[in-house]
Parts: sequence; C-alpha cells; structure tokens
Amino acid sequence: MLKISDITYSVEGRTLVENASVTIPTGHKVGLVGRNGTGKSTLFKVIRGEMTLDTGNVQLPKDWKIGGVSQEVPGNEVSLIDTVLRADTEREALLAESETATDPARIADIQTRLADIDAWSAEARAGTILKGLGFTHAEQQQPCSDFSGGWRMRVALAAVLFSEPDLLLLDEPTNYLDLEGALWLEAYLVKYPHTVLIVSHDRELLNRSVGGILHLEDKGLTYYTGTYDMFAKQRAQKRALMASAAKKQEAKREHLQAFVNRFKAKASKAKQAQSRVKALEKMETITPPEDAARTVFTFPEPEELSPPIISTEGVSVGYDDTIILKNLDLRIDQDDRIALLGRNGEGKSTLSKMLSNRLPTKGGKMVTSNKLRIGFFAQHQVDELYVDETPLDHLFRERAQEGQAKLRARLASFGLGADQADTPVGRLSGGQKARLSLLLATLPAPHLLILDEPTNHLDIESREALVEALTAYSGAVILVSHDMHLLSLVADRLWLVSKGTVKPYDEDLEAYRKFLLSSDKPAKSDKPAKAKAPEKPKRASRDVILALKADVRKCEDRVEKLNVMSDKLATKLADPDIYEDARIGEMEVWQKKYAEVTEALEKAESLWMNALEKLEKAQA
Repeated sequence: MLKISDITYSVEGRTLVENASVTIPTGHKVGLVGRNGTGKSTLFKVIRGEMTLDTGNVQLPKDWKIGGVSQEVPGNEVSLIDTVLRADTEREALLAESETATDPARIADIQTRLADIDAWSAEARAGTILKGLGFTHAEQQQPCSDFSGGWRMRVALAAVLFSEPDLLLLDEPTNYLDLEGALWLEAYLVKYPHTVLIVSHDRELLNRSVGGILHLEDKGLTYYTGTYDMFAKQRAQKRALMASAAKKQEAKREHLQAFVNRFKAKASKAKQAQSRVKALEKMETITPPEDAARTVFTFPEPEELSPPIISTEGVSVGYDDTIILKNLDLRIDQDDRIALLGRNGEGKSTLSKMLSNRLPTKGGKMVTSNKLRIGFFAQHQVDELYVDETPLDHLFRERAQEGQAKLRARLASFGLGADQADTPVGRLSGGQKARLSLLLATLPAPHLLILDEPTNHLDIESREALVEALTAYSGAVILVSHDMHLLSLVADRLWLVSKGTVKPYDEDLEAYRKFLLSSDKPAKSDKPAKAKAPEKPKRASRDVILALKADVRKCEDRVEKLNVMSDKLATKLADPDIYEDARIGEMEVWQKKYAEVTEALEKAESLWMNALEKLEKAQA
C-alpha cells in the first residue's frame, strides 16, 4: 500500500500541504483532484522521492516500481513499437543476457523468467496499446522523430502503460489525447492490475475509471470512496453540515455571551455568569467552509444574423492536390451547438479550418453571412502566446482604444485577476494561459465560436464555468473535445467526420462511446433478423423528461424569433416604394432574406413538432 504520514512540504516558501495523512490500499485506482495551483503535481514528486519533505514520510513496499509519463519525450530514430518495448527494462535485460549466457542453469533461469513475465507476447501487447492511443500498424514501425510533440507524448504514455509499474502516476494524461484515445484509456485503466493515482479534471474519466477520490484542499488531503460524482455529493453534504453546525454554534455563543453581559455584575448571578464564561472559553470554534472564488467566463454577445450563417453545397476541401473531405452539404444557424465526432485523421481539424476561413475550399459552393465574425480556439494557440508579455499587453495590442480599466475588467471576467494581469505569460499556469486564449478568441463577439480541445489545462471548476458560459452564449458553437461531460451538456447536434465526408450522427454520445470501444464489430448479415417479442416500453426517467421539455422550450423560442423576423421582413416587402426601379436591387436582397427566413421557419417548426412528439411519448 501507499502510506502518506503527516507530511508537510513547501515550494518557494509557500506551504502547499501541511500535516496531511492518507493510506491508499494496493490495487486501488484513485483520482487526485483539486483546484489548479494547490500542489497535485508536486505531490507526485514527493511520492517519487524527488522532493525533500518538511515533515512526515511516504512509505511504499520496497520492491514496488513507480512509473509515470516521462517529460523527456522520445525524438530519435527508434520505431514507436521498439520504444514501447524498451520500457520493460527487465525484459530487455533478460533478452540481451540470453544472447550471451553460456551457463545451462542461468539459461534455464532466464527462459523461465521470460515465460513468467509473458515476454513472448510483449510485441502484441505493445501494439495493442499503441493502437488504442491512435497509432496504426504502419505508424508503429515509423521512428519517433516522424511525429510531433503531442503524438510523442502518446508514445511516452504507451511506454509506461506497457511497463505496468506497481504504482502508476498519471498527471493529466488526456490533455494530449483525442476523444477516442481518452475513451480507450478509461477502459484500459479499469482493467489495470496495479495501483493507480491519476491527476485529472476529466469528470467522465473519474466516474468510469477510479474507485476513490483524493481531494487536495486547504493544504490537506481527504480520501473519499467512490466516483467523482459520489465525491461531489459527499463533499456538498459535508460542507452543508459544517455550515449548519457553525451557524448553530454562533447562535449558542451569542446566547451565552448575552447572559454573561447581563448578569456578570450581579452578585446573585455571578456563579452562573462565570460558568458560562468558562463554557465559552472551552467551546472549540467550528469554522464554516469558505467558498473559493468562483471561476467565471463572460462571452460578449453578438448581434443576431439572418439564418443560415454558413451553408455549403457539394464542397470539397484539402491540402495541395489531396482532397480530405468532399460532398459537404452543411448548414449552420446562429443557435446551433455542434460537436464534431470522428477518429483522429478523419478531417475534424480540416473542417474546422475550412469553416473558420483558414483553409479555402477546392470545389462546390460555400456561402457565409456578410457580417459573420468567427472566433477560433485551438490548443496550439496557447503555445503561441507571447511569453515575455503580460495578459494586459496581449489585450492592449487588440483593443488599445478601450483603456486599461476596461481591459482589466475583461481579464477579470475570465478569471484573471489583478495579479495575473501583470504577470508575464511564461509564468502563468496552463489553465491561466488557456483562459487568456479563450478571451482573445471571443474578444470580437463572434457569431460562430469554434473550439478545438478548449478544456485542456482547465480544472473542473473552470470547465463547469465554461459550460455555463457556452450555454448562455447566443452565438453558434462547434466543439472538438475529448471531454464527454462538456459535449453532453453543450452539444445538441452531432456531426460524424468519417470516410471523407461529414454527416449528422443520429445516435447519442453514449452510443458513439460504445461504438468506439467495440473491438469486435460483426458484419451485417443479409438474413432477416429473428423477430423479438415486443418489450413493454419503460417510462422515461425524470431527467429525460426534463431534457425533452427543455428541448421543446428551445424549439418554441427559435420558432418565435423566426416569426418575429418573418413579420418584420413581410412589413418591409409590403412597402410599395421598395418596388421602384431605383430600389430594385434592395428589393431583391429583402426578398432573398425573406425566403431564407421562411425556409428556416419551416425547419424550426418541424423540429418543434418532433420535440413535442418525443415529449408526449416519454410522458405516456
């Protein structure tokens, strides 16, 4: 087991953990959570013995191997598969010794040990891990130098998983994985045979892959049994009880103090007053839990444009002479929330670049609103910030006319206070850099916001704040993310990027998850399926009904907005003056807008009727 006893440690004079103790039993899988900057990564260094403790100690079995993802990402000419195989140093050493050993007894010992560690299936196991993390068989034979830093981090992750240490320490492993890789890792960790401690802000990972949560807060460590959702519920209940107890104690304290103040001067009540003074002195103060400063994001609101804001007919797009996507017939309205699904390399980034006008089309027709503003956030943009400049400098470059006070207010609206505003970007945390990049992307009040992995480096509180901001935002959103929790709460449409095109995905995210994790996909049989006895329909849950009602309300709001817009355009077209020869061009523009709104209204009414039917069936 991992036993942490009364530890205290500091960094640059700041105490991160003080007198903390916890025990993690062998074989348990535990999520380490806490706000950014509380010292989670530093705790990993303490466990590995890379930091000197102020007090206390960390105990591990002597024969345990500790493994984590190396920050020295391989960039040599060794193939991916060989890089992973070399992570099992015992196997490598035994194989090397077997080439030179001459003593029959030693040779027998080597072969026995190789059999014990299943050395002969090692290449197959390494290949399976690499495949799960997104590498094809052909790519596994290529040298590490052929791949970018993010892909090499996947190789480093594959290597530590293959080596199967007794204590596996993972620090935000999904930050360099896509949705497919993150889902594969979830399933892999469930079956991992040893102890795991993982720092993560991915709620789905913490709900599916761990059986305990270690919470680092207020310089202390508290262990909770169960998934993240269970931890959140237990913590909320604990805080409510503490707040209630503190309130009751304060009322009792005021009552005792009032008696003392009233009767301390009276001889007849002196003893009773003195006893209450002693009771007050002995009373151990219950401190109510303090609410941490809440992380917020405030997106500026764009004006409303006539639908659609983007439409494509038969569009193709690619690089040089290579077509990546073709036959794209897409439509985006300003109130759309679209998640892009698809395996790595299928074209999600290509589609995002095309929609944001960063990549020209190679055929077909793409029409965008004249006044359309697009905000684009991709993870690489965090790395392109000016490390020697402050966040205030970044905003001043974009909005010098607004003045320092307003720019500081903008930074504060993204959780970057006065201290962070004047700190060079190179000294900010990953989460703070991500917030600054999000602010820069939304600065022009875009009608369409394209977000590629926006939650990397954001803690859970910041991710929840992002969900709230996107829900309140009145522009369109296109999301690429490995965070299933974010996708499930924000997206109401799913597009599958696959086989060179983009199509609506009619199933839900859970169905897509099962599809990705299914290793055995039998071909569809031509034979008709055997008829099953009809099952008695189950009544929908309360959460499902609430979600359907919310969908109905959203559809009603959309129809109402389009009706108002249609009435305004009809009034405009009813004006006889607009049909004069001098204004014929203006009349054609208004007629075109009226036709677009009419088409959108028909679609919205159809969606409304479908939503009502689903609600009625669920309530039956």
